[in-house]
Amino acid sequence: MKIAEKVRNIFPAERDIPKEARIAPLEQRDYLVDGKIRVWRGQVREVLSPVSLRGKKGLKRAHLGSYPLMTEKEALEALDSAVKAYDEGKGLWPTLGVEARAAHMEEFVYRMKEKRAEVVNLLMWEIGKSLEDSQKEFDRTVEYIVDTIGALKDLDRASSRLCMTQGVIAQVKRAPLGVALCMGPYNYPLNETLTTLIPAILMGNTVVFKPPKYGVLLHRPLLEAFRDSFPKGVVNTLYGEGKKIIGPLMKTGKVDVLAFIGSSKVADILKKQHPRPHRLRCVLGLDAKNAGIILPDADIDLAVSESLTGALSYNGQRCTALKILFVHRSVQNEFIEKLVTAIEEMKLGMPWEPEVKITPLPEDDKIPYLAAVTADALKHGAKVINESGGLVNGNFVYPAVVYPVNKKMRLWREEQFGPVIPVTPFDDIKEPLNYVVDSNFGQQVSVFGRDMDKIAAMIDTLVNQVCRVNINSQCQRGPDIFPFTGRKDSAEGTLSVSDALRVFSIRTLLAAKDSDANKKLIREILRNRKSKFLSTDFIL
Repeated sequence: MKIAEKVRNIFPAERDIPKEARIAPLEQRDYLVDGKIRVWRGQVREVLSPVSLRGKKGLKRAHLGSYPLMTEKEALEALDSAVKAYDEGKGLWPTLGVEARAAHMEEFVYRMKEKRAEVVNLLMWEIGKSLEDSQKEFDRTVEYIVDTIGALKDLDRASSRLCMTQGVIAQVKRAPLGVALCMGPYNYPLNETLTTLIPAILMGNTVVFKPPKYGVLLHRPLLEAFRDSFPKGVVNTLYGEGKKIIGPLMKTGKVDVLAFIGSSKVADILKKQHPRPHRLRCVLGLDAKNAGIILPDADIDLAVSESLTGALSYNGQRCTALKILFVHRSVQNEFIEKLVTAIEEMKLGMPWEPEVKITPLPEDDKIPYLAAVTADALKHGAKVINESGGLVNGNFVYPAVVYPVNKKMRLWREEQFGPVIPVTPFDDIKEPLNYVVDSNFGQQVSVFGRDMDKIAAMIDTLVNQVCRVNINSQCQRGPDIFPFTGRKDSAEGTLSVSDALRVFSIRTLLAAKDSDANKKLIREILRNRKSKFLSTDFIL
């Protein structure tokens, strides 16, 4: 079957959906604030799947349910709940011992695991992520939480002793920052939301979190787990249009930490709305335009395999995706031919189909955008060089390889965040290196080659432009113990299992002059366990 025919027939009839993949609409009318799940009686927004279903009248987007369109009033109530629970650092949660906070989080993990099947199915239907990748996202998130609990205990063990220097007795530990506002992206709506939310909570902060525009309903099965696992006010949820409910929160000045994964443009708007910029701590995962550089001595088969996965995993909708490929002119023909062949061999279909690689896109605006940047490239001399590249059916877009891309084109500088692969030839290694240097973004880069001297020289340049240089492999976030961050407009703060705990806290110390009276006082506080902070307990 030709590619065009596959694309035309990509969507199934309802009767063709396997029983285990079917889903009942979830009409969400509730939200969590101040430890209670409240009923919403206002306006709601319909949730449509990127998956369309064939019927007698043609294709129709599958209805998945709806969620609350909350107003400024409810948003401020959620914030006030978090502020009250933090209580200027005197609240139950920020003063609770590390071991107790870890126990609460372990309870959450237990309850979360019970909802795996439901959350995975919603991931597939809401954002079009394959079953395999949806399962990986859930399991990786659970693993991340468990590892973060372990890292928190290690951090506390390392600070469980007193130190004495230059006549001063001290204990240095980490303390929470206050109220955190957490917002994740649609491409990893569970994982990347919780990779900020979980460390923020564990470090003693209270949080308000808003799910992304796409991937809202999949958080509903976890509401009871949040409610039952943590004291009231520690976790509060928001739903609705970001412009209407997030701006008012920032303008209050009561948000101490902004954890946001999305575009730098939106992040800049949010930061500017805060009246006390020096008080606001930001943890931001932003734009990226990661380049792949294929050198003349590269293993072409390996470079094609890694570039394909890097550019098209989850349809290229990853900040860590390879967004532009620089190929040395001496190997461009072989590379492009094998790349196009590999794309033609990728399985297209619905998220629940085994081994599917290309699925429908959740963003309605993405389809015309991809068409626009591709048309712009064609206007400036490029061509779509693979069969049916860019062909659209509903929310399904077949991957397009666009070649040759140059500086005049939008695809040269804009992060396409979708299944379009810009390829540009080069003769001198300075060309791709200058591209990375001149770029507004500085997350990662991939280099494919074998020459030790050339790669070593490139490494020394690239590590001062991006935060991860991948050798003969695609760009990626994991393993989660590695730091995940970026330079320039790509990030602020560092996320990893241990780094995230640090970024959501601050080093704080108790200090006293080395005198008999102070020694006696500290000894009595420790012996009688009067302080949660000043403690030499060692967590086993």
